[in-house]
Amino acid sequence: MKQITLFLILLAMPCLTQAQKDEKAIKAVINRFFEAMETGDTTALLSTCMPDPVFQTYMKDKDSDLQMYTENFTDFVRFVGSPRKDTFKEEIKFDAVHSEMSLASVWTPYTFYLNGKISHCGTNSFQLVKTAAGWKIQYIIDTRRKGCK
Repeated sequence: MKQITLFLILLAMPCLTQAQKDEKAIKAVINRFFEAMETGDTTALLSTCMPDPVFQTYMKDKDSDLQMYTENFTDFVRFVGSPRKDTFKEEIKFDAVHSEMSLASVWTPYTFYLNGKISHCGTNSFQLVKTAAGWKIQYIIDTRRKGCK
């Protein structure tokens, strides 16, 4: 019985190693995405995403009704690359990273800082695909709320 258990563990080890490599690469892509946002590096930002990713936010409108907002990716890239006097930083925590072959799903609670002060917080949900060039972001949806600590 011990021999069978050891055999199964040894058989599973390459899969675990690949899963660990994928998780590290997935986290690196998401971290590069946020670094590129903060520094205004549109080349780096574009390198983290598929050619036509979907960016959405699900949040309350001015009447406190939940609404889905879809952001134009080209406008987002233009905003990131535009000169600005304000600084922003999004601090994330990797809560869950799931991958299987060429698909990954990542859950990251976050706090967004504008000029060093908390602006809002929420959770990001990323969908990534593995391409010949590595992991790329295809879809981001987030929640946003005020009154964060």
